[in-house]
Amino acid sequence: MRFLMHIGSRTEAADTAVVIVAAGRGERAGKTDGPKQYRTIGGRPVVAHTLEAFLSHPRVGMIVVAIHPDDDELFRAAATDFAQDRVLAIHGGATRQESTRLGLLALRDSAPASVLIHDGVRPFVDAGLIDRTIDAIDARQGALPAMQVAETLKRMDRDGNVSETVARAGLHAAQTPQGFPYWPILAAHEKAFQLGKLDFTDDAAVAEWANIPVRIVTGSPDNVKLTWARDLVVADQRLAGGRPAFPDVRTGNGYDVHGFEPGDHVTLCGIKIAHGKKLSGHSDADVALHALTDALLATCGAGDIGTHFPPSDPKWKGATSRIFVEHAAAIVRAAGGRIANADITLICEAPRVGPHREQMVEALADMLAMQPGRISVKATTNEKLGFIGREEGIAAIATVSVVFPGEIPE
Repeated sequence: MRFLMHIGSRTEAADTAVVIVAAGRGERAGKTDGPKQYRTIGGRPVVAHTLEAFLSHPRVGMIVVAIHPDDDELFRAAATDFAQDRVLAIHGGATRQESTRLGLLALRDSAPASVLIHDGVRPFVDAGLIDRTIDAIDARQGALPAMQVAETLKRMDRDGNVSETVARAGLHAAQTPQGFPYWPILAAHEKAFQLGKLDFTDDAAVAEWANIPVRIVTGSPDNVKLTWARDLVVADQRLAGGRPAFPDVRTGNGYDVHGFEPGDHVTLCGIKIAHGKKLSGHSDADVALHALTDALLATCGAGDIGTHFPPSDPKWKGATSRIFVEHAAAIVRAAGGRIANADITLICEAPRVGPHREQMVEALADMLAMQPGRISVKATTNEKLGFIGREEGIAAIATVSVVFPGEIPE
């Protein structure tokens, strides 16, 4: 077992330890914004709220957090506020069951009397629920917080039709933390692993299979698991506590201009258009995409196109400007931003943009991984005035709106 990160030095174990499972990818909440356990609610990552709930409880000792191998830095940043000697981060496995097993193994040296196993994306677990679960654990019995099912349940057949109504009497929806005597649940997980039984959906199911009795205790309606993107939005609103919200919406602007030189086409928004001249400048001189790149970078203070792709570097000579836009969009998304819309205005006397607008929008939608309806391409002339009016070049203005996680700081 390789320990990845230890916050502080180890202390003697309390009677109850905790394994927090936080190694999933959370793709049902959307892939572009990173794992959901590190998304921000109430100004802090989800897993930070979960950690705090257990670290602040007087009956909880050692805490092991099973994280994904790619998330070392994400977890370190999320746990930075906890100057504790009780948190141990390990690499989890490919499944929740395997991550739990590895977390339990990491507790062998401290050998707690009991252990709570909790989903990292249940940040609203409260002290009362933790107490109820611990109180129900004994040397032979585990505990499962659960809520009685209130909705009528239907079973669906292969064609998507209702095949039967399921009686809900006695049915409960399981929550976490699920609590167990430490050595029996570790032995149960180890036995399941050795026998290749890897399809258990929670730890109570492992305990049932191993003939460990599990007592149901009253769960909490607030102890929700954050699964979908909307769950994160609702959780953030809940933590706002009714105070006015100031979402972090940022606008970036970009402007570029290129002169004409002899040629037979221009490239605008990634589309080649036949013309009696071509644009002169950086890469393929796509004035629209250069302006768009600057606008994207502006939303997260990441410099401009010249910062990332110096025009003095010969390797960009003739390069497609699509590279620049995709690079800028990746920087925005890495910072947690979602591109809400993009608006480009081309200023030229010729060529005509209208016949190519649909192609341009489709190309931009592909570059930005956005819906075409969130992209606008417009064109106007300079009424025969100035260098544009004399057909000496083309200018472009780009504006983008990006929504970042959290709120505008006070």
